[in-house]
Amino acid sequence: MIAKTIRTPYYAVIFSSIRSEEDSGYAEMADEMIELAHSQPGFLGVESARNELGITVSYWESIDAIKKWQEHPAHKIAQQRGKEDWYKKYAVRICKVDSDYFFEK
Repeated sequence: MIAKTIRTPYYAVIFSSIRSEEDSGYAEMADEMIELAHSQPGFLGVESARNELGITVSYWESIDAIKKWQEHPAHKIAQQRGKEDWYKKYAVRICKVDSDYFFEK
């Protein structure tokens, strides 16, 4: 599903990852983090796709909202589990969205 965002500007956090073989608890934690993100002030939406490379883009009203999410205690636990168990490699990129457009048939 394509996330519905607000008028620009807003911010995107792009999380690109390559998973390890370890899978224990990953799906449950991912679902929990998405549900928790939806309840955070400033959260606008999320889009995700996974093959060999996984990409999740979350959208936020402000840099401050992103920082608060990054420091959320439950998210910190998920980040640590990701480093220890679930990811071989990942990158996080934070971008300001100055312009956007959509198409729908």
